[in-house]
Formats: sequence, C-alpha cells, structure tokens
Amino acid sequence: MTRRKSALEVSSLPGKLADCSSKDAFHQRIVHRRRGLRRRSAKQGRDRHFQAILPLRGKILNVEKARLDKILSNLEIRAIITALGTGISDDFDITKARYHKICIMTDADVDGAHIRTLLLTFFYRYMRKLIEEGYVYIAQPPLFKIERNKVIRYAQSEKERDEIIAQFGEGVKLSIQRYKGLGEMNASQLWETTMDPDSRTMLQVRIEDAMHADLIFDTLMGDNVEPRREFIQQHAKMVKNLDV
Repeated sequence: MTRRKSALEVSSLPGKLADCSSKDAFHQRIVHRRRGLRRRSAKQGRDRHFQAILPLRGKILNVEKARLDKILSNLEIRAIITALGTGISDDFDITKARYHKICIMTDADVDGAHIRTLLLTFFYRYMRKLIEEGYVYIAQPPLFKIERNKVIRYAQSEKERDEIIAQFGEGVKLSIQRYKGLGEMNASQLWETTMDPDSRTMLQVRIEDAMHADLIFDTLMGDNVEPRREFIQQHAKMVKNLDV
C-alpha cells in the first residue's frame, strides 16, 4: 500500500528537475547536486540537450537506518525515484531508466562527502543495478584555481596545484583560489571544469567485492555504533584530506 501511494506510481516529474531535451536515454545524464546559493550555475552552465539537473536540499535520509515507509515519504528521495523512473528494490526495472549516466556532484568539503555517501547508500541498497551496470558517476570539481595574467589552470589536488605552480616558475606572482563549494564557480567555470565531457574528470562507481561493500555500508551507516567507532580508530591515521 505504501509503495502504491508513493513516488513509484507518480507519473509527473518533480518540479525542481531541469530536464534535458533529448529523449535518448543513452545520451542523457542527470546530475544530482546540493542546493546552494549559486545552484543556478549548474542549470545555466549545462548543455540542455543531454544534461538534466536535479537539485537536492541538503542531506537526504540515511536509508540504512530507516524503514521503507519513512524512506518513501522523504521528499528528496521521492524526487530521485520519480526522476530516474526505474522504481526501487523489488519493483526496480533498469530498462525504464530515463538516464544512463547519473552524476553525483557535491561540494569538496565534509558536508559534500557526507551527502555523496548518503546518495551512494541509497543507490546501493535500493537501486544496486544502476551501480552494477555502470550508470553511477561521481563528479570531480577542482579544488584549486591558479591564475596568472588571465591564464587559468585548475588542480584536483594539492600535489597537482604545486606542479602547476612550479610550471609557472619561481618568483612568479600567482592568484590561487581554494574552492570549497560549487557555488563559488560561475556557470562557465562549472561547465569547463566539471560538466564539459571534453574536459571534466568523472569517477565511475563500481562494486568490486559485494560482501565487503555490504559490510562497509552496514558498519559506517548502520545503527550499531561500536563497529563504526572501531573502524574510525583503526583508520584514523590513514586520512589524507581532512577538512576542519
């Protein structure tokens, strides 16, 4: 009854979805991005022919801890289900997918990483076939913008930033900007660095070990606190990019 009354049978697309004009699912891409002050940049900077944008309001529900009725009553999750068109869980049908590339685009900070993890948890638990078939991607917006005399370079890491600085030469005056949010970029910058198929960097999400993936999601996102605490204590010294 819950499913019949849920987003699984809603025929109209969510109002905040900026859909693309193409009807060919193979060439269509939907980008989930965090709603922010500059969320219009993604809509303005995209290629409207094949890129759709679905802005999400902050952090979605952690589905690892929630019952199905609560999950289906969450507005952000309902918007995702409706936009993708596949249904979920036992009702999932990948042949009904409206997009063949689902790109998660979040800020390069702790909150952005958390939102990305919550989305991956939802896809893994309720739309796993999307991951197994290679439909899910993670956008890689740059962390740094390096500029000298209107020559602009972008870097994905501190190491790449340092290499670019070295290429400009010692003693050269540079303008270096650290991006923490997608909203700091205008539409043209967002297109050039993150959304243009010819220049962007995308990570495809794959499941290499299903049993290990199950364990990790259960440990890090589940109700039991003690295994999560042990995991953090065991791996704390391995953290490379800590945003405090």
